Amino acid sequence: MYKLTLSVLLAFLPFAPAIATINSNGDVFTPEEGLDLSRSFEAQRGAIVKALADGETYSEIASQDTRIVMSSLERISDLLDGAQNVEQLPEETKVQVFNEQERINSLLIPAYADSRVICRRHKPTGSNRPTNICLTVAERRRARDGAENFFRYNPRAAGPVIDR
Repeated sequence: MYKLTLSVLLAFLPFAPAIATINSNGDVFTPEEGLDLSRSFEAQRGAIVKALADGETYSEIASQDTRIVMSSLERISDLLDGAQNVEQLPEETKVQVFNEQERINSLLIPAYADSRVICRRHKPTGSNRPTNICLTVAERRRARDGAENFFRYNPRAAGPVIDR
């Protein structure tokens, strides 16, 4: 069993850097860090649009938030029109670009964290066969909150109270 697990891990090792970052034209966009305007904006914009479309990287982002991110990317693109970097822009435009960048990062970074899939082995009651249960962080949170609310608002569901 140990050798099988080790061989599977070693087989996927060459793909680990491709999974950890999205590489686009030499500039790396990392979803956990968000948009960084010290690097090429157009390359990062392409990587963000691709990540939003793949349905996995930002699977927990709301459609309204996706529209906000896309419109903010468009505004930054318009503000950077003709400039090689942010330092060449007037102060007022720099502030607008910074605000759009923060809006994007405030939506993308938590959505990426909530979209992370976690798999756990679970052995159902009455069975000797464990199964894998894979859920995103947000799905786990919703399930936990739903169970807490169920027992909070349905006190009899906890079971009978036995006086001794």
